[in-house]
Amino acid sequence: MDLINEAIVHAANAWWILPVVCLFCFIDGFLPVLPSETLLVALGVVAASTGIPNVYLLILAGAAGAIAGDQMAYLLGRRIGTERFGWMRRPRTQKLFAFARRELNVRGAMLIFTARYVPIGRVVVNLSSGATGFSHRRFTLLDVAGCLTWASYSVAIGVVAGAWFHDNQLLGIGLSVGLAIVMGYLIDKLSHAVLVRLGRRGTQHENPDAAGDRRGVEAQRPVRVPGQDPEPEAMASDGN
Repeated sequence: MDLINEAIVHAANAWWILPVVCLFCFIDGFLPVLPSETLLVALGVVAASTGIPNVYLLILAGAAGAIAGDQMAYLLGRRIGTERFGWMRRPRTQKLFAFARRELNVRGAMLIFTARYVPIGRVVVNLSSGATGFSHRRFTLLDVAGCLTWASYSVAIGVVAGAWFHDNQLLGIGLSVGLAIVMGYLIDKLSHAVLVRLGRRGTQHENPDAAGDRRGVEAQRPVRVPGQDPEPEAMASDGN
């Protein structure tokens, strides 16, 4: 056990650890195959016990990688849309994309901010934001705030667990990672329930005739294919 703890501390003290954190968080923004939260939590445990790596640098490295990864997903969504690959066309995935597109129109800020805490959810929301033409400037501002709080939250879980299990980093990492998974699941369920409830409330207060007219107009509106159709500003200038 002591040998494992020493190996963990040695890896956390390596020069390459922060670039690896940044890389993991970058890839996790558009391809959720690397456990970026797990890495931040684990290093938070070690930082609390040994002071290495620096907690603030760890948060900045995680946030920087996450922001870059989310930007990549946004650009991919604008470029290829949400139906290019087979996994995107699966019924369950299409339901998630449809939900994200609908909520982006009315509660974009809350959706982008909370989706950062859910591995699959953030990829779906990032791709949908680009595919639907959600304001890039607004997306970036919301995403920066979300990534900074997400990285701080992940590291904080590790720091708290590391303070409890000062002499056993391995046990602290295991318990803190389990706690992070449970918290992520609860945040996913809570945010989804809130968004659904707000959506139902908005539908109840909406004028049925106006809603029907708007749906009719949206049905006649051409679908924008990312990378092919002109942007709305270009269409407006052509009309003038």
